[in-house]
Amino acid sequence: MTNTTTPAPTHTGSCHCGRIAFEVQGEIDSALACNCSMCLRRSSLLWFVPRSSLHLKTPEDAAATYTFNQHHIRHRFCPVCGIHPYGEATDPQGNAVAAINLRCVDGIDLAAIPVQQFDGKRV
Repeated sequence: MTNTTTPAPTHTGSCHCGRIAFEVQGEIDSALACNCSMCLRRSSLLWFVPRSSLHLKTPEDAAATYTFNQHHIRHRFCPVCGIHPYGEATDPQGNAVAAINLRCVDGIDLAAIPVQQFDGKRV
């Protein structure tokens, strides 16, 4: 019997100036819009994937890091153009995850992606 599993699609993305570029594997089936003080200000739409699905095409130290509140999430941003392409954290089970800012992913139709609202203000 032959395995006919189709590999997950690979998406590319970057910050505005290209200093931070990445590939990420997975099916984009939803996005999360959070209203915490950080997400509200930057207006990102987040797609969560295992950290192993995110592959940086540029050096990791090209991205600066910002943490706040409980310091669980490493918000990664470009120190040149200021754009936030992804964040890193661990889920409640201890797995490394990446939160990809879908506004930084090339060639996708954001209007076609269902968006779940998350009340991050209350966390």
